[in-house]
Amino acid sequence: MSNEVYLRSNVKVEPLWNQWYAWPMLLQPVTAGAITAKLHMKIMESYLQAPHIHKAAAKNPSMRGGPFMDFSGGVEKVTCHRDRTLNQLADLIELSDALNDVNNLLRNEANGYSLESLYEKIPCSLKGYIELGYDLNNYPSIRLIEPLLYQSSYYKPEQQSIQLSFINGDHRSFVLSTPRFTEENEINLRMPFNDPLVDRLFRMKYEAGSLAIAEEIRDRFGLDSQQTELLYSFFTTEKPKAAEPLPEEGLRIRYFGHATVILETPDISIMTDPIISYKFPDASARYDYMDLPEKIDYVVLTHSHQDHVMFETLLQIRHKIGNIVVPRNNGGTLQDPSLRLVLEAAGFSNIIELDELQELKVPGGRIMGLPFFGEHGDLHIKSKLAFFFELLGNKVLCAADSNNIEPKMYEHVHRLVGNINHIFIGMESSGAPMSWLYGPLSSQPMERAMDHSRRLNGSNCKKAVGIIEQFSPEHVYIYAMGMEPWLTYISSIEYDETSGPIKESNELIDICNSRGISAERLNGFKSISV
Repeated sequence: MSNEVYLRSNVKVEPLWNQWYAWPMLLQPVTAGAITAKLHMKIMESYLQAPHIHKAAAKNPSMRGGPFMDFSGGVEKVTCHRDRTLNQLADLIELSDALNDVNNLLRNEANGYSLESLYEKIPCSLKGYIELGYDLNNYPSIRLIEPLLYQSSYYKPEQQSIQLSFINGDHRSFVLSTPRFTEENEINLRMPFNDPLVDRLFRMKYEAGSLAIAEEIRDRFGLDSQQTELLYSFFTTEKPKAAEPLPEEGLRIRYFGHATVILETPDISIMTDPIISYKFPDASARYDYMDLPEKIDYVVLTHSHQDHVMFETLLQIRHKIGNIVVPRNNGGTLQDPSLRLVLEAAGFSNIIELDELQELKVPGGRIMGLPFFGEHGDLHIKSKLAFFFELLGNKVLCAADSNNIEPKMYEHVHRLVGNINHIFIGMESSGAPMSWLYGPLSSQPMERAMDHSRRLNGSNCKKAVGIIEQFSPEHVYIYAMGMEPWLTYISSIEYDETSGPIKESNELIDICNSRGISAERLNGFKSISV
């Protein structure tokens, strides 16, 4: 093989933390401790007690997304990983227990009087990392001093790794309920996400590099001969295809799947919530990594859920990104980690925090953050924004999973931005119960009926119509549904024609068409020239 090579387009990249698929709450130390103690450990213990139940559940599509390991190996590996977790992450598990103790302390002793005397009762593991306080109704709560936590021994970049393998199909097991054990067709590179090697390696998807990088990886990570042979097979002398050229004028909008939209003019490129599919033989028509612009001036992230902040994609395109725009957050609440701090810890730079109704001037227009209601189980979450783009006179709204709970809000926003030409709206209107995502962070179990009343859902037809009536768009695109076949590993969603979100979105399309508004449900890819 020539010394000038590229990384193959079908090399799958799995960012891991303690061998679990990495997402934002596994990087923030306190949330990582809670998820480890109250979810990961419970899943592993359950598997060890009854592996046959987990194996049966993994074969049942209706159980996908539940707390069941999809693992066909022996219990020895799971036992070893459980014991390793108990040993290496004992301090994070203790941190989770300490947080429960403080919550119990506040419930029992915070009665509206001064909280100063309670500081001496805070467990040592949390001292100096939290502040106690009341709201104006005298309800007590904890504020995490998040920047200090990232500078402490509780932040564990040594638990981060990147697992590489080939991908030759869309099917992948649901990744959030099963630790990843390295198999013979995989290579695990134990290094933090901010390691410069990450960008050097993934840049080679687009730019020729030297096989010396393979030698460096072999020596640094002590790969054996079989792993080394696999590593070398990840590279090719074949030059990747060139991306489709951008028109010389106007705005081009391309849908890459789920909530990923790229807006491009001759002067700027903006990408929302990056999740990119791999390209492999016999793949269905789609955009992949090779279709990305050479540079992405702005990546905007609507919220921190695992299907919107995807390290798997973000790490592979980090070298292309000029700036990352995230919702501003400094509240210090357990359920709402700062996206800026998470990304900075993972090695991203040029992060811009945007507040509601704050705008960012860009060539040919502006980016504005808009309020985002719903999809978070009625928890107070500051790290969420819908995004309004105005480029070359065209107005575009990407509302992701926004739920039109209070139509009056959009009436207020309309007075500021006027009518919008293109609206992208999520209609995953069923949604998991609140505990599916946030359960491990709670210090007390929630009643089932209460939990199921608080859904992680977007707008249904009636609510979406309210948004459309407010902004009088020319075009409506239903997106962020998790419909693409390559997304079930992270979304757990599979629809048929009887599924609620499909029926709701079909109804919306019919209503729009009856009113002369172009409407469609996106699935796979689409290019829109404006």
